[in-house]
Amino acid sequence: MRQLLSGTAAARGSALGRARVRLPHALDIDEARIGAEDVEAELARFHESVDSVRADMRSLRERLHGALAQEIGEFLDLHALLLDDPELLSGIDALIRTGLYTADYALRLQRNRIAAVFEGMDDPYLRSRIDDIDQVIGRLHAALHSQRAALQGASGEILVTDTVAPAELAELQAQGVVGVITAGGSPLSHSAILARSLHLPLVVGAAQALQKINDGDVLAIDGGSGLVVLEPDAADLRGHHRRVAEVKRERRQLNRLRREPTRTLDGADIKLWANAESRNDVTEAHALGAAGVGLYRTEFLFLGSSELPDEEAQFRAYRDAVLAMTGRTVTIRTLDLGADKADKTGLALRNEPNPALGLRGVRLSLARSGLLHTQLRAIARASGYGPLRVLVPMVSGGEEVRAVRHALDEVLRELRAEGREIAAQIPLGAMIEVPSAALALPTFVGLCDFLSIGTNDLVQYLLAADRTNEALDGLYSPLHPAVLRVLRDVVRTGQRRGMPVTVCGEIAADPAFVPMLLALGLTELSLHPATLLEVRRTIRACDLGQLRAAAPALLRARNRSGIERWLQANPAG
Repeated sequence: MRQLLSGTAAARGSALGRARVRLPHALDIDEARIGAEDVEAELARFHESVDSVRADMRSLRERLHGALAQEIGEFLDLHALLLDDPELLSGIDALIRTGLYTADYALRLQRNRIAAVFEGMDDPYLRSRIDDIDQVIGRLHAALHSQRAALQGASGEILVTDTVAPAELAELQAQGVVGVITAGGSPLSHSAILARSLHLPLVVGAAQALQKINDGDVLAIDGGSGLVVLEPDAADLRGHHRRVAEVKRERRQLNRLRREPTRTLDGADIKLWANAESRNDVTEAHALGAAGVGLYRTEFLFLGSSELPDEEAQFRAYRDAVLAMTGRTVTIRTLDLGADKADKTGLALRNEPNPALGLRGVRLSLARSGLLHTQLRAIARASGYGPLRVLVPMVSGGEEVRAVRHALDEVLRELRAEGREIAAQIPLGAMIEVPSAALALPTFVGLCDFLSIGTNDLVQYLLAADRTNEALDGLYSPLHPAVLRVLRDVVRTGQRRGMPVTVCGEIAADPAFVPMLLALGLTELSLHPATLLEVRRTIRACDLGQLRAAAPALLRARNRSGIERWLQANPAG
């Protein structure tokens, strides 16, 4: 019988398929014992499953590239660290050896022990990390029975589950899964961001999905509205086919914009840069007519490596990115990596309770002798092959910018003395993503040649709200008066200096936010190539003069609702 379920739109697209239901992570395993003579065999079986899961994750890591490596890699690296956690492994060993439990039941007991510790934590971010424990436990349990862990999907199916990890999405899509429905989750989560990049329809927050949907049910989902139809009727099927046709037509229209200028109705040119971290990303950005690369992530060279990449390895990667853009500027961000994600390279810190507020970004680069020097040498050498800029992440004040500027000047002197061909000057920019940097910007803006606003971190630091925490969906939002005022102030500071200011992050990739960003004075956006043409189309439908005239009303908004009303009153076109 037809039923209509509602959730929250997270990734646009329409999908029709049979349901594959994956119940929430829980090991409903009865207590089971083994004989003393079977202990060693059971321990061997458990550790074989650990090795199998490690190999699976390593294989996936090696298959990823570009933006997927950045988005999914963080989670795979965290899960790999959990697999090496002595608290997890030794606890299970002890339960098997002294309790004479089967590996399956020992997994359940150890999971529940760890979960009790996490659930007792005051920090909601740390409490939410139990999801990662469950992902690892689920993979181990599946490996014990020679199954694939989270990959319960097949061609033409729609996965229905409680939550979905970013690490699973690429695998699911590769298997032919055409859509995902989750009972929990947030449209601002890493999984949702990745689903949009993959063009994989996703509906989150469909609370009744697991109660109402069974394996094999036919589903039609609309990732643009958040609606899910169980056992669709003829009218629903016609609606689905119409939406699919509209998407195909839209993509054909967007492809015609590849060589069109990014220009508003009243003739103002807007720069659209691309975010990238591989040559494939750079090639796509070039094909789409991006003005340049506004954010080239260098973390992929460090993640998953058993040692730090040397100068030559980094130089080749940066040189290839510069060559691929054929004269358009490439903005290379220095290492933006927390020490917790670089364990294998020897960069890791122990006992760092909150890595998001710890030694990461430029803090890590300055704290590790030689790390920044090697990277800047590689970048500067690449400047001999085409225009590039250096962007410094996680800046909190002028001291860090001054230190990097000094290091860059020193590197340039070294390379010239060695007879290297390098650019006469290399512009240096600061990433404004820490509130203190935004507030203190007038005191150190003279040290910079350009600015880039990292809205993902800026919003969560400014609002003290983790964007992956479902309980904070109503709080984490770029549509907050404080966020708009900070954006406006940073843009004005740059304008007074005649300095380019770019905004990057999810806010730049969402066409719905484009009128707001243009109204605030921004004329440069940096975004993933997957949404570049949609944003270009939106800009071409905007009247910049009208939006700037409406800016005072936007800044008078007292809450999110007021900003949303402004956006409704000032749409593109």
